Amino acid sequence: MAQSTAVSPCSSINLAFHAPKRGSLLYHDKLSFPRKLHSFQEFGSRASELNGRAVVSSTCNVIRACEPKAIQALLSSEREVESAPKSGGGRRGRLNKVVLAYSGGLDTSVIVPWLRVIVRKLYDNLFSLKYLTSGSMQTLSNGEWENYGCEVVCFTADVGQGIKELDGLEEKAKASGACQLVVKDLKEEFVKDYIFPCLRAGAIYERKYLLGTSMARPVIAKVRFELTFFALNPELNVVAPWREWDIQGREDAIEYAKKHNVPVPVTKKSIYSRDRNLWHLSHEGDILEDPENEPKKDMYMMSVDPEDAPNQPEYIEIGIVSGIPVSVNGKKLSPASLLAELNEIGGRHGIGRIDMVENRLVGMKSRGVYETPGGTILFSAVQELESLTLDRETMQVKDSLALKYAELVYAGRWFDPLRESIDAFMENITKTTTGSVTLKLYKGSVSVTGRTSPKSLYRQDISSFESGQIYDQADAAGFIRLYGLPMRVRAMLERGI
Repeated sequence: MAQSTAVSPCSSINLAFHAPKRGSLLYHDKLSFPRKLHSFQEFGSRASELNGRAVVSSTCNVIRACEPKAIQALLSSEREVESAPKSGGGRRGRLNKVVLAYSGGLDTSVIVPWLRVIVRKLYDNLFSLKYLTSGSMQTLSNGEWENYGCEVVCFTADVGQGIKELDGLEEKAKASGACQLVVKDLKEEFVKDYIFPCLRAGAIYERKYLLGTSMARPVIAKVRFELTFFALNPELNVVAPWREWDIQGREDAIEYAKKHNVPVPVTKKSIYSRDRNLWHLSHEGDILEDPENEPKKDMYMMSVDPEDAPNQPEYIEIGIVSGIPVSVNGKKLSPASLLAELNEIGGRHGIGRIDMVENRLVGMKSRGVYETPGGTILFSAVQELESLTLDRETMQVKDSLALKYAELVYAGRWFDPLRESIDAFMENITKTTTGSVTLKLYKGSVSVTGRTSPKSLYRQDISSFESGQIYDQADAAGFIRLYGLPMRVRAMLERGI
């Protein structure tokens, strides 16, 4: 039998996250935000950018959903907010309105009825008579209502998931029980302010993962998991519904959806967890949970099988200014348009498929398959241009910091001062990384065929095997003797010389 504990009224902001499997953070920190409505408005404009629709009162719960489009702002009046430990039907509390970051996927779809109140007539007045007046612990039985009783407004951030995913989303949201859907186009901001800084930094997680999901989190609501909220305001109260509800897996979620007549895009026979944005498409679950299984050919959606790619290679030229891509084949494009075009070009050549077993933040290993056609092309281009513009020591330091940069982004610490400081370093040392790179795309492979830069450190007159005024081959003899001196001394010691 579940219990709901009444919480005394206050003008605090309470945050609740529905934690996804990817990088779930099992924190139970409880923080309060003592300032009044104007402070929440300040937070809302910085955190969600929901066109002002989310900021309607001085008390707010924010929930993160399993899907990548993952921040929900639960808005309530000055009345008490109920909370309870995990059990039974939930009865966590009653709120007036929720803004749910909605993708239309399985997890966010079932969250809508999970948040809405479903009151049986027998108990219609029970909440107002007992819960809002007593301020003491009360109990209910038989699952009288669902969790947080509230009106649900769905918010979708368009980060390039595609027309197919957005088409019919409003109808699906309303069919799930939401009162409306708000869509905001964040593609340009996503690429310019999040993808390109990671690209410039060379951030790759565990040798393979190009951080597609991790980079999308902050832009959706200036948030990536609980840690980002801690950075935006350290006095936020965080609650995690994924740690409260009784849905144990995707099959449970499907059953829950059927029970509440929620349309969902998956079945028990084919369950892939997918996350798509303009940078990548990830696949998890189903047969991929066994790392020994080969992915099915029909699973891929952004790229053709390399075996089926054109038999003729395609050459493309990427223009770069200060480490940031600006053009394709001499045509200047906006950040989002540039990436979209490279996705189309790379996809038809089977570029950017990655199958990896990665280490989650909490320590467990998980297998994921990623499609990142445009991103793979861009990483190759930037790295090749850096071979001309960066000296050895700078490149080594940059590569070492790129590992930490990737870890911070993966862990949800986008707004961490350390990441911001590393980013400032990356921006400074790539000021001279300007030029163009020509790449050959052929059946899943990307290879460089040419690179040029007005800031190149490569000098043919110096690098030539012919002797010149700046460098004479004979100069190498003395250098080699000095450079090898430690090895000679050690060898003399071992031989007793």
